[in-house]
Amino acid sequence: MTDFKDEDYWRSIILYGLNQATYKIALGKTLVSLSEKNINHVPWDTLSLEFLEQYKKRLNVEEPMPQQANPSRRTFMERAVRKLDLGTTDIDETIFNVGKEGFNDVIRRFHNIAKFSDFQGKFYTYDFGKSITLTDNLHNVVEQHNKDISAELDSRWALLEGAFTIKSDNYELANDILDTYALKGERRKDLTPNIPFLQGYQGNSCFYCAEKIEEGDCHVDHVLPKKVLQHNQIWNLVLAHSYCNMSKSDKVVGNHFMEKLIQRNENIMGSNHPWKHKISSDLGRTKKLRASNLLTHYENVKVVLGKNYWFGTSSYNPQNDDFYKKLITRLNN
Repeated sequence: MTDFKDEDYWRSIILYGLNQATYKIALGKTLVSLSEKNINHVPWDTLSLEFLEQYKKRLNVEEPMPQQANPSRRTFMERAVRKLDLGTTDIDETIFNVGKEGFNDVIRRFHNIAKFSDFQGKFYTYDFGKSITLTDNLHNVVEQHNKDISAELDSRWALLEGAFTIKSDNYELANDILDTYALKGERRKDLTPNIPFLQGYQGNSCFYCAEKIEEGDCHVDHVLPKKVLQHNQIWNLVLAHSYCNMSKSDKVVGNHFMEKLIQRNENIMGSNHPWKHKISSDLGRTKKLRASNLLTHYENVKVVLGKNYWFGTSSYNPQNDDFYKKLITRLNN
């Protein structure tokens, strides 16, 4: 491979690298832009800002296109730009978050192409989370072939967006739904103080497998993924084993879990706990209205996340779930 020129390596990375999202292309444009400014040592916040600017240019148009292979879900960068546009975050926080979460894979894998690994570090080296250093190889390619490689980057980006769009049935609707939730979004916070409260109304059993939760293995989970709803409201929080929580991840739960969540919430509504007023405010004053509104959220999540369903562990059978046999649940039927 010693006969190949630097521009050959660059084109191989850009044109033949595996792309499940547009991050590699955006990083390529970022590197070109930084090289044009004759920068060698790039602090992490400078890199984050330039990377963000590439996405802002791409997404701040009348009809932005999807940026990953599952177009019903936004990439981190799509969410970051959209939150900035909506005013739910500011530029300093966005740059910080891009630096913290936007480069987890792309910085390390940019040079990867097929089975070849002998040109790692050809165009930059990095101290992850602190800085990257551009190489002479990159500067030479940009200086000698700027027009061509810039056109190839734009073409490759457009090609990926087009391919991702073909897979999308509800891209615009999903974006509208995500915007609705983003405007009312909350930051992720420590939810462990909710455990004692939830234990009683859930019967100290895992919401997803119905087995007893042992001390030290209790997670608070968002039934409808927080990445869509963007909040920590009690009506969507349940207790789960760590295994069940991780197995579910951000998948769409089966209908039977929604029925169980509705009933769990009615258990709370049947008590005198002050939080029942919060559930009533969020979902409605009547049982029928609360169920209807919760299922509306469920349908919205399905639009955004697609057909990525999770029906529970293999041993779980809704017909044998003791939750429905407990007195506290029967009192609220």
